[in-house]
Amino acid sequence: MDWIEITISTNTEGADIVSEALLRQGAVGTQIIDRADVPDPSKPNGFWELIDPKMIDEMPEDVQVKAWFESVEALRGLENCLKALPELTGMDLGTLAVSQQGVQEQDWSECWKQYYKPFRAGQHLVIKPSWENWNAAPGDLIIELDPGMAFGTGTHETTAMCVEMIEKHYHGGKVLDVGTGSGILAIAAARLGADSVLGVDIDPMAVRVAQENVEKNGLSREIDIRQGDLVAGLDNVQCQFAVANILADVIVLLAAPLKAHLTANATFVCSGILKEREQDVVDVLTRNGYQLFDRMQKGDWVALAAHLA
Repeated sequence: MDWIEITISTNTEGADIVSEALLRQGAVGTQIIDRADVPDPSKPNGFWELIDPKMIDEMPEDVQVKAWFESVEALRGLENCLKALPELTGMDLGTLAVSQQGVQEQDWSECWKQYYKPFRAGQHLVIKPSWENWNAAPGDLIIELDPGMAFGTGTHETTAMCVEMIEKHYHGGKVLDVGTGSGILAIAAARLGADSVLGVDIDPMAVRVAQENVEKNGLSREIDIRQGDLVAGLDNVQCQFAVANILADVIVLLAAPLKAHLTANATFVCSGILKEREQDVVDVLTRNGYQLFDRMQKGDWVALAAHLA
C-alpha cells in the first residue's frame, strides 16, 4: 500500500500542537524531527547511549512534523485546520508550510527509526524503542516505547521534565495521569513503584496507543487507560499523585475540578507550560489552594509541582 506523506514546517513550541492536529485530521501516524530533541554531542550529558554528529547535521533546520494519510480524501480540511491553529493557540507556530509526496509502506515503517535511540530520563528511568538494545546498569528501570504512532516519546522538554518530576516526587499511592497520550508518564509511575495508575485521554487513538504501550511493558495490572475529558466521570477516583502534561490553558481549566480527586497533601505535577504563560498557571493554582514547591525549566517550557493544602 502507498501512503501520502505530508510535512509541515513549524518550530519547537508548535511541534506537538501540529502533530495532534494532524492526528485529529486522520493521520495514521506522525513523526517530529527537531534538532532541539538531540543533546549536543560536544557536551556529553549522559542522555543517549550513542550520539552521531552526522545524524544532527542531516536533520532539517526547521522543525518538521511528518504525517501519513491513507487517501487524498483524508486531507480535506487540512489547510483550513492549519490556518486556524495560530489563532486558536495564540502562539507563533512558524511558517506551517506544507509539502506532500507519496511513500511506500515499507519506507514509512522505517524512516522515523533513525532519529529515536535509547536515552536516560532522570536518574533511573531509561526510555528505549523495542528494536534497540540497552546495557542496563544496576537500578535502571526500562520503559519500552515505540514512537511510530505515539504522542510523547520522552524527548520533548515537557515530557522529560514530567518524568524527572515523577521520579523526584512520587512517594507512593494511586496516580492519575490526565492527558496520558502515549502512556509514558503512567508507565514511568508504575516503573517507580505505583501499583494503581489511571491514565485518561480524550483522543481514542491516544487511548489505543497507551493501552498497547502498557501491555508491551507488562503493566496491564498496574495501569488502567480510559477515554475521557480531563476528570469528567471520575467520580470515585481519589489519588495521592496527579500529573498533567498538557497546555497551560487546559491546566487552568483542570486545577479546580482536579481537587475533588486529590487526597490531603497530594502532589500535582503539571507541564506543557510556555514560560510566558507560567504566571497564569501559578495564579490559578494558588487561588485553588495549591502550594508550589518545585519548578523546572527546559528551553521555553516550564514544569511545576504543587501540594494540595
